Amino acid sequence: MANVSNETRPLSPHLQVYRLPLNAKLSILHRITGVALAFAAILIVWYFLALATGPEYFETASAVLTSWFGILVFTLSTVALWLHFANGVRHLVWDTGSHLGQKASNRSAMIGLAFMVVMTIITLWIAIGG
Repeated sequence: MANVSNETRPLSPHLQVYRLPLNAKLSILHRITGVALAFAAILIVWYFLALATGPEYFETASAVLTSWFGILVFTLSTVALWLHFANGVRHLVWDTGSHLGQKASNRSAMIGLAFMVVMTIITLWIAIGG
């Protein structure tokens, strides 16, 4: 029997060989942003709970959420919200049985990404006070 070493070869062609199409990447990002939005919702609940608890606890929560880390989390949550929304609409359209072709699917992916960028900019502009 031949002495074949399996340590240097992957078991099957995987992410090292194949390049994921845009729709696959957006599908993965849709799931990730859903989980990220759940954590953002927990932060919002924490903020309101701190507001109801008392001024000392609210000062702590406010200090955390208005720090550079809180602003970064807010910005990423805004990106996640609009990306998740745009992909959710794409999935609803797909559920009707339309736009399932490769060209239409890629076009809707690009429109969704452009929508996410525009809405994130608008949301952050409004939040900053523009």
